[in-house]
Formats: sequence, structure tokens, C-alpha cells
Amino acid sequence: MENFIVSARKYRPQTFDTVVGQSSITNTLKNAIRNEHLAQAFLFCGPRGVGKTTCARILAKTINCENVSENIEACNECESCTSFNNSASFNIHELDAASNNSVDDIRSLVDQVRIPPQVGRYKVYIIDEVHMLSQAAFNAFLKTLEEPPPYAKFILATTEKHKIIPTILSRCQIYDFKRITVEDIALHLANVANQEDIDAEEDGLHIIAQKSDGALRDALSIFDQIVSSAGKKITYKNVVENLNVLDYDYFFKITEAIATGDIVNTLLIINEIFDNGFDGQHFIMGFGEHLRNLLVSKDKSTISLLEVGDKIKNQYLEQSTTCSLGFLIKALDINNKCDIHYKDS
Repeated sequence: MENFIVSARKYRPQTFDTVVGQSSITNTLKNAIRNEHLAQAFLFCGPRGVGKTTCARILAKTINCENVSENIEACNECESCTSFNNSASFNIHELDAASNNSVDDIRSLVDQVRIPPQVGRYKVYIIDEVHMLSQAAFNAFLKTLEEPPPYAKFILATTEKHKIIPTILSRCQIYDFKRITVEDIALHLANVANQEDIDAEEDGLHIIAQKSDGALRDALSIFDQIVSSAGKKITYKNVVENLNVLDYDYFFKITEAIATGDIVNTLLIINEIFDNGFDGQHFIMGFGEHLRNLLVSKDKSTISLLEVGDKIKNQYLEQSTTCSLGFLIKALDINNKCDIHYKDS
């Protein structure tokens, strides 16, 4: 049986242009390489799963590539690129600071830095989760980080920049990675589904993207989970069922029932939601977001703020025409009060 490779690894970007949702950072790095204006140390910070370590690896590979393209991308064919792709490069070193955080680990790294590369242009040290280093380890690292040999480059990555001491921050060029948008994640998932010959509904992929909270790695993990359950066809329905997400249809139905004064149907829908295992807080938060989406849908200039698939977007546009602005604002106000009182109860 063929070994399964998770999508986050299988489709990990190998070039700057394939990095998802961080174009401002990748363009800056490419320009720095083009103009030979590379800093001695970089700090990549931001939420988990947004491409920090991936960009660090691409940067390390590209600056050592023997045949960099005009578009400033690694060739993936030279000796340096192939050795890196095969995890056999002697010039690019990765250190996980979470498990190698002592002063002895950093002193060992500093000793390695003194030895110039036998082949290639740079020795690159990628230190992941750098905020986990001890105070003594940070202090042992300071001098080397401030005055490294010309062939040494350091790329530090962290999810918690505030835990890094100011003397380290001042020695690094800092890049803040942002959460990836729902649209970018959904588009990437659609590309992965296409390459895997999986039939995926757009609305289902949008739910996965929303659930990932801006982390592409999380989105791909959820995608793999859904594929394990649903096989080669991902539908909106099986995504909602697998992720225990409230179906949009509930909110559309309950809004219509409230707007028309149908109290009986409103109570029946709420009871059905609770019977399906959802708690009150879950419903209140989801209904608040639904009302906000209806408000957004009432003006053409704000429709782009809807982070849903085209099918559901059309449902929002249709229902927004039947709900007055006053009704939506009053409903939101009541829902917000419910949220506050529910938390306090």
C-alpha cells in the first residue's frame, strides 16, 4: 500500500510565486536577492500555518541556487537545489528551538557558523520557534547575530514575537506574516482538489477555509480529514456534518420565520438546532454573523466583504432584499444582548 503524504507536505510551496497570501513579503525578499541587499538576519513572525518556515526554506534555497531565474526563483536543478530538495544540503541547517533551547545548543550552532561552506555561497541557519530559547541561549547568540561572517545568514521564525528580547529584535529584519484570507485559502484548496482529482463544491471549501482561521496548514489538514470521510466528492453538506458546523440554511429559515412573525416555526427550528447537539452560544454567535452578512449584502459596495461561496452569497443577496435595515439593526442589538447575558448566566 502506498504511503499517504498529508496535503500540507505534499503541496508545500517550493518557490516564492507559489506561496499563498504573502505576496508583499515574497516580493520584498525577491527584490532583496535581485539587488544583493540581503540582511544578515531575518525574523519571520505571525500566526501558525501561514508560511513562515516555508518562506525561510525557499529563501535559503534561492540564495544558494547556482542558476537563479530572471524572476528570482530557484532552478530546482543545480546541485545545491537538488541536495536541498533531498534533505541532504550541508549549507542549510534547521534548528527547532522548542527542543534545542539550551545555551549549549546555541554554542554548538555558533561553533558551526565559524566553518565556511565547502560549496555554495551561504550557510543558512533556520531557527524555528525561536521565542522558546532560554535567556542564556539568547545572550550567547547575540554577538554572532550582530557580527556574523559574510557567508552566514540567519532566519528566525516565531509565533510569539513579544517573547523575543529587544536586543535580538534590533539585530533582525522583521517580516510580519498575516493570516491568509478565506478567498485565498479556498482557491488553493480548489487547486489541490483538482490535482487530486477530487470533485469539491465551492461552498464546502469556503467552510473549510473559514474553519482554519487564516492558517493554510490547518485548512489542508481539515481538507484531508474530509477526504478521508467523503472520498472523491466533497459537498457542502458533508463538510458541515464532519466539522460540526451549523448549516447556513438554519439561519436563513429562522430569519425568515422571525421577519414574518412565525413564532411556532422559529421555536421548532431552534429546538432542532439543540437536538442536533449545538449549544446556545454556538447558535447566538452564528446568528449574529448571519445578521451581519445580511447587512453587508444590502449595499453593492460591501458585498465583497462576504466570505462565502457564490451559491450562499446569492441566498444572502436574496434574503437581504426582504429584510429592512431597521429590522436587521434591531435583531443584531437583541442578539448581542443575548450573547452578553448567555455568557454571564
